[in-house]
Amino acid sequence: MTVHLRSISLQHRLEDEPVYFPFSLPIIQSLETLEFTSPVTFFVGENGSGKSTVLETIACAVGSITVSSESVTTDNTLEDIRRLANQLRCAWTKRTRKGFFLRAEDFFGFAKKQAQIRKELEQDLRDADGESRGRSALAAELAGMPYKRELADMQHRYGEGMDTHSHGESFLALFQSRFVPGGLYLLDEPEAPLSPIRQMAMISILREMIEQDAQFIIATHSPILMAFPQAVIYDFDSVPIKEVKYQEIEHVRLMRDFLDNPTAYISRL
Repeated sequence: MTVHLRSISLQHRLEDEPVYFPFSLPIIQSLETLEFTSPVTFFVGENGSGKSTVLETIACAVGSITVSSESVTTDNTLEDIRRLANQLRCAWTKRTRKGFFLRAEDFFGFAKKQAQIRKELEQDLRDADGESRGRSALAAELAGMPYKRELADMQHRYGEGMDTHSHGESFLALFQSRFVPGGLYLLDEPEAPLSPIRQMAMISILREMIEQDAQFIIATHSPILMAFPQAVIYDFDSVPIKEVKYQEIEHVRLMRDFLDNPTAYISRL
């Protein structure tokens, strides 16, 4: 099993940097070196703790590709993050340019765009068929070929269409279709479209992928995903960031207590 990205660290202290996001975050102010010693690393913590910010900074620093039309180098939502990424030093065991960066919101946007593209291609094919009436079979076939080729490629990648499946099925199909062995995969809250059963399926997929030299850094709220064997878990509710055991995670304790006695919790609301 492989760890491609060995660590990240800030090139210098941030005292002289402007006090605005993301430099103003306590988790960034305290960041020195964060090591990755396992093929699977989880960032956990409450919303606003900085875990997504650090993940996005890594994505910008390593030049990750995305599944959306936006690049980490041009995405307007990452403009401030790129300033921080310029201060980040990445240490590699072996540099890889394979893999991708995926945010939950990017997936939903991508799925919607793919559905629209499919509909447009199907309409273009119908128009081409209509315009070819009265012409030879060869001419009709040639007119529709570009659209059939594009639709066949989408069929090969995503099956019948991302809009014909649940979000969870579509997410896993996208994830597997874009996987390349030996890559670095940065995932921000991948559980968003996944049911508990689909989250367990993703654990199985992760196990298969790390056997093919993949490395994952995942920001998540999911106690199911966090249970991945031998994963390193970093707690972003602690300043500075610290490594924690699965049983020590607040999300895990809360979920366990809630499931043991949901009535008691709900009655306090």
